[in-house]
Amino acid sequence: MKSDNKLAGLGLLTAISASLCCITPVLALLAGTSGLASTFSWLDPFRPYLIGLTVLVLAFAWYQKLKPQKQIDCCDTTEKTPFIQTKKFLGFVTVFAGLMLAFPSYVHIFFPKTESQTIITDQSNIKTAEFTINGMTCAGCEENVNHEVNKLTGIIKTNVSYDNGNAIIEFDRTQTDIQEIEKAITKTGYSVTDKKEIK
Repeated sequence: MKSDNKLAGLGLLTAISASLCCITPVLALLAGTSGLASTFSWLDPFRPYLIGLTVLVLAFAWYQKLKPQKQIDCCDTTEKTPFIQTKKFLGFVTVFAGLMLAFPSYVHIFFPKTESQTIITDQSNIKTAEFTINGMTCAGCEENVNHEVNKLTGIIKTNVSYDNGNAIIEFDRTQTDIQEIEKAITKTGYSVTDKKEIK
């Protein structure tokens, strides 16, 4: 039964690894060290393989747990099975692994809603810039960039997209500028590869 425990542990490890690139921005936000957010973004291309491995490992662990065991009639062994070797434990591991695999779909709930409180005095001072960002892999990355940029004064609106690999930011040029916004983005650990004013 030790092999079942090893399989459950491996399944848990691969599930966490599959979502580590999305878990790290949340941990970075909670720790107040936003620069660590992109630490595991290199894992994103391997995510489909890690998900597949998790499913295979847990399926095999369940197969091992549910297949009929050979009974030995020579003696009566009514020894209590340790919890770590029970179906209930494997069930907990499976549910937790599922939650880890689905993490990118609900990561946004961990980030506080940050909306700017900028008072616009003159419309002619409002500018919009687009930043091309390298390293974002999920909604957690978007939220992390949003959170950091909205700490700046003069930010009116942010639209960050990991799908497009960019951020379109509206700001008051009398209160902040493109360089300050770029610094805020790079503070999260992602790199700005291009920036341009679009209006």
